[in-house]
Amino acid sequence: MPSAPRLEKITPDNVTDACRLRVRPEQAGFVESVAESLAEAYASPDIAWPRLVCDGEEAVGFVMAFFDVPFDFDGPGAAPRSGLWRLAVSADHQGAGYGRFAVAAVCDEVRRRGGSTVTVTYKPGDHGPEGFYARLGFRALGMTDDGEVLAELDLPERDLSWSDLSGVDRTEAERTEADRTGSGPTEVGPAAPAA
Repeated sequence: MPSAPRLEKITPDNVTDACRLRVRPEQAGFVESVAESLAEAYASPDIAWPRLVCDGEEAVGFVMAFFDVPFDFDGPGAAPRSGLWRLAVSADHQGAGYGRFAVAAVCDEVRRRGGSTVTVTYKPGDHGPEGFYARLGFRALGMTDDGEVLAELDLPERDLSWSDLSGVDRTEAERTEADRTGSGPTEVGPAAPAA
């Protein structure tokens, strides 16, 4: 498990570390690169919230949230959504709880901004993040127009710790099997909020 993970803003001092993060090769089709994510954050500064996941001095993952974005899925006049836009845990650090930590941090930020539900979209398929999000309690609502699954999680009224997202802990045997086969929670996230 992570010793003391934390989120850091992306700065000139850590942007190179962020851009060097790589997921497993079989997961690459499920999440955009950190560099592309940061370019989108730069182009959408009013809604994007990019953060580096660090443990000690080491960058172990990247998460980007979005806030108050309308989804075509919900129809005209629906309330905007907030949630996970991107999530990538480096290949060498998967299965240690960093993805769960990042999701809990985004949940807390959504709640701090007045939200009560967190949204994620993801591409379905082998080695994708569907099982990871399901174990965190996200429930699939359907498919977006661009073929991604839209899922949401209702938030409790208090801040979460990464250990609060129950059902994610895996035994050492499960971790070993997931590492060997590339199955299990991949801890990679959505491509982009449907606009």
